[in-house]
Amino acid sequence: MEFGVFILAQQRGYHQTSQQVINNAVEQTVTAEAAGFDTAWYAEHHFNNYSLCPSPLMMVAHCAGLTKRIRLGTAVCVLPLYHPARLLGEIGFADTVSNGRLDLGIGSGYQQFEFDRFGVDLKDSHSLFAEYYDVLEAGMKEHVFSYSGQHLQIPPTAIAVRTVQKPMPPIWVTSGHAETLGRAIRDNHNLFVTALLNGTDAIKALRERLEGIAAKEGRSIDDVGFGFLRCGYASDNENEITSYLDNARFQRRLSESLKFRRAQSDDGYLIKEEAGPNDMSLETMRKNLPVGSVNQVIDRMLEEISILKPSHIAMQTQLGDFDQRTMLKQIELWGSKIIPAIRKELRDSRPTASRAAGEAVSA
Repeated sequence: MEFGVFILAQQRGYHQTSQQVINNAVEQTVTAEAAGFDTAWYAEHHFNNYSLCPSPLMMVAHCAGLTKRIRLGTAVCVLPLYHPARLLGEIGFADTVSNGRLDLGIGSGYQQFEFDRFGVDLKDSHSLFAEYYDVLEAGMKEHVFSYSGQHLQIPPTAIAVRTVQKPMPPIWVTSGHAETLGRAIRDNHNLFVTALLNGTDAIKALRERLEGIAAKEGRSIDDVGFGFLRCGYASDNENEITSYLDNARFQRRLSESLKFRRAQSDDGYLIKEEAGPNDMSLETMRKNLPVGSVNQVIDRMLEEISILKPSHIAMQTQLGDFDQRTMLKQIELWGSKIIPAIRKELRDSRPTASRAAGEAVSA
């Protein structure tokens, strides 16, 4: 079981400058490496405060010079917003300067707000994604490639800076479309999935969906690598837990506002935080998520792992305006207590006894 930090780089208000937000993301990456996390993941969004990372590959290239071991991932590069020939060169560059530590997450995107400003029709996102996916594979596998499709005509082309990892970095695919996930399974790539802020029933339904998609490809989902994006927080301090949950709800409210085309802003940049039809109380979120004491979080994570059986878990760290020093301590706590305990339990493969009553946890 591998663990990552998922760094969204959000700005909840003008009390946070863009420089502070990006510096916090970098600091969390360095702390995650020291804490023993396997990967740091960076989102991609544009033109509003939902996420201030416009280029996850630039984050990878920058953080590569500040770290030595941790893998650095894009979660995800929104393919329809790029030209794939240029993206190929940037992928090769990021993998080179990180000495082969790049994990390449790709997706088709979903925010109309972003697509409009790049002059791309959101209705074409999945057909664009399919063609760009073809081009990325060809460009990394072949010394010279060409492509002829509905959207792209590329003459024989060579990419100058090749990836260190051969034939390409690990590919992670996220999509709401079963056919896209099925293609990733056929191509022996990894999947990235989430149950959002929902509980174990949603995780069971997600597992069943993945099993069905894999079965259509003649595969078992147990033979497919996939990562699980999850919110979770361990503390005995109720104020910390409440703040984390509040910021997680902020993240979800903005995401839904952008997805369902109801984002509102007074100044054209900061999106108003408004409750939508899928809004949750903090109490419901606390029941749904791995939140509570260290022991409670370990037990809940083990329960969720037993249901979904992912190969990687990416914990959301930089949400809203959650206090940076507190989050750095949280990352350290996961590295020193929670991750070792989970790995030990999985390694021993014995029935999990409840620790909620205060049983000691091995570090």
